[in-house]
Amino acid sequence: MTEKVKEQQNIPVSKVQRAAKFISTGARVGGNYMKHYAKKVVNPSMNKDDLHRNNATDIYDSLSELKGSALKVAQMMAMDKNMLPRAYQDKFTMAQYSAPPLSYPLVVKTFAQYFKAGPETLFDTFTPSAVNAASIGQVHRASKDGKLFAVKIQYPGVASSVRSDLKLVKPFALRLLNMNERELDHYMEEVEEKLLEETDYELEVRRSKEISAACSHIENLKFPNYYEELSSPRIITMDWMEGLHLREWLATAPDQAAKNKVGQALWNFYHHQVHELKQVHADPHPGNFIIQEENKLAVIDFGCVKVIPEEFYQGYFSLIKKDLLIREEELNQIFYNLEFISDKDSEVEKEYFKSIFKEMISLLGKPFHVDRFDFADDRYFQQIFALGDKISNDKMFRKSKQARGSRHGLYINRTYFGLYNLLNQLQASIDTTKPDWLK
Repeated sequence: MTEKVKEQQNIPVSKVQRAAKFISTGARVGGNYMKHYAKKVVNPSMNKDDLHRNNATDIYDSLSELKGSALKVAQMMAMDKNMLPRAYQDKFTMAQYSAPPLSYPLVVKTFAQYFKAGPETLFDTFTPSAVNAASIGQVHRASKDGKLFAVKIQYPGVASSVRSDLKLVKPFALRLLNMNERELDHYMEEVEEKLLEETDYELEVRRSKEISAACSHIENLKFPNYYEELSSPRIITMDWMEGLHLREWLATAPDQAAKNKVGQALWNFYHHQVHELKQVHADPHPGNFIIQEENKLAVIDFGCVKVIPEEFYQGYFSLIKKDLLIREEELNQIFYNLEFISDKDSEVEKEYFKSIFKEMISLLGKPFHVDRFDFADDRYFQQIFALGDKISNDKMFRKSKQARGSRHGLYINRTYFGLYNLLNQLQASIDTTKPDWLK
């Protein structure tokens, strides 16, 4: 069978082919650098925007073909506006909404594997084409007995390729994120664990039902019902949730009261999970939320959930308190427990990293320091970005012989930066509820 026919039939590529695609992408990226410098000779005033746009398109196109965890990494990188040049942000943000879909024959094959029947047998209607295709799987709309369903189907081979995908992505992540290899390796185990969990659809259904029930009392929040009899390790069937994604909803020019209402529901949702449940929906990108009639917020994906260890929770949020009235001995122990410092550090290094991380967590904690916070204040986000730039270019971090920060912080930081980013897009002013001990 020719390569072209394989592509047309959407047959998943082998690991060797996946590696070849990344090598090919690397060559194209290198070629773009050469083109950039060649153009620069002719036009010295040219900046790197063209280079970034070309590279972002090449990398995203290859990640899209690979789907799975490789594309998920692009999605994760797009959530942090300070992580990448704008061209990469804009291109990788597409991973939050769409990716090339799987062919219908493979959808039928997946149903046959788990139900011994095709989707047209299990449902009255089933859209042959995906209505949404993202990194791990794609969604079809179905109906049965007058009820509408969203049916999420995982791409073949995603679970088995997580580890190899992360190895392929690593060179791009090192360059684009400006991290040293020790830092990246420190977090890879956590990323791999979470990505493997996202491929376990039975786990996702259990967590979806558990967290939805625990948050059902929160005002202006909606959750779909999940149907275990129509779900499997690679298929999830849930209620179809009508509404608009954030970007579409904002295009309708909602008033400030509506934006504040949606934003407050988001904040309350995360507040309850983090401080009461000690487990949290750790994938707060726009594609996982739908805004419905009367500005209700529907949460539609619990694939990525971070369970928060009690010791990490206590230490992390102790540092967020506005008045940090902790004895130096206790403060040092918190920094050790959170892995910001270690016995391998010199006294100079300990003092330096303690001051940097206190500044970082204090900045992240600003919304907690007031009763109401205006996330439309771009100056706050400029402070965050400036500190991120400072750290990413700091010689002490670059020379450090160890990674800094507990691996548990990776998804907690991601969750809060993702939440803040959504609230900034909404330009929302929020009552920043918090536990009594944090006030």
